[in-house]
Amino acid sequence: MTLRRVLMTIAIAFTAYFLARSVIVATVVPDTPLHLAAVVLWLATVAVVLWVPGRDPRSHGVGNRSPSRLPLWAAIVVVVVITIAQSQAIWASGDHIHDPIVATMFGANGQVLTILMVRRRPFWAWCGVAVVAALGVASMGAGEALGRGLLGTFLWVGIAQLMLWSVDRAYLDTARLARLQQASAAWQASQDARRAERRKRVRFALAVAGPVLTRVVQSAGRLDEAERRESLMAEGTLRDELRAHRLLDDDVRAAIRRARDHGATVTVIDDDALTDLGDDALGQVRAALAEALRDTDADRIIVRTTPDPDTAVTVVGRRAAPEPDEDALALWQEIPRPAPDLMA
Repeated sequence: MTLRRVLMTIAIAFTAYFLARSVIVATVVPDTPLHLAAVVLWLATVAVVLWVPGRDPRSHGVGNRSPSRLPLWAAIVVVVVITIAQSQAIWASGDHIHDPIVATMFGANGQVLTILMVRRRPFWAWCGVAVVAALGVASMGAGEALGRGLLGTFLWVGIAQLMLWSVDRAYLDTARLARLQQASAAWQASQDARRAERRKRVRFALAVAGPVLTRVVQSAGRLDEAERRESLMAEGTLRDELRAHRLLDDDVRAAIRRARDHGATVTVIDDDALTDLGDDALGQVRAALAEALRDTDADRIIVRTTPDPDTAVTVVGRRAAPEPDEDALALWQEIPRPAPDLMA
């Protein structure tokens, strides 16, 4: 059972109790019709505070099972009608105003104001308490009014406000804990993904470097020219996988290997500038990179990602010259960053 249903059940039970007491009072007071009119008005306020729909409690940052906020017009109507009903009850009591049974009006109006507080209208609830207190003190004196039920009205409304604060605080703490748990789960998932990626990189490194290292150990470092080239190729491949695995697919790896087979020096660097790209966008970038590497005959090639909003990867190639400072520019290509609809 939700908090809203619990409060509704309690409110209906108290309404029935005070209604029964009001019927008994009607047999005591001298002006029964006026007293019954006050009872009808009181029942109307009960109906308003219980059943007039309000704003979604989630708009106030609390749970959707909490009581909704009563509309402002309804809160004002409740306070005005309670003022009228209280006045009618006092006038109808006449000389019986000091009879204990007549104090039912304090409890009945206190119930309405308590519900008004629970419906998230604290200002108007305390305004109603002030009106009920003023009328009660004026009709029977402060001491008697407090002893006949006015003190209970203050306590009911005050306790309702404290309970509402407590429930809202508990909900906010629970929601905050849920957000922390979600963030923790997301972080754990990202760490698991990183560990899985690292294991994948290690397996690839063993697959690439294992045979080469085995040959180096077996030959005590004495490698022929072909084995040296293969060792250098394995070293470059490992470096690529460690530095820029997001840029690599089978076509890019094949294009890099082809360039190195022809004697080119290829350096690939990923500065984590492509983390916002989805699989489709990365596929476009890799396809463009593979094509650029296949079409160049540069002797030194540098591939690097860039955080530029319009450019994803920059590819620079140079041809060797007798003097290093005189190297000729053989390739300059900026691979554009894919359209936003491919970024996710």
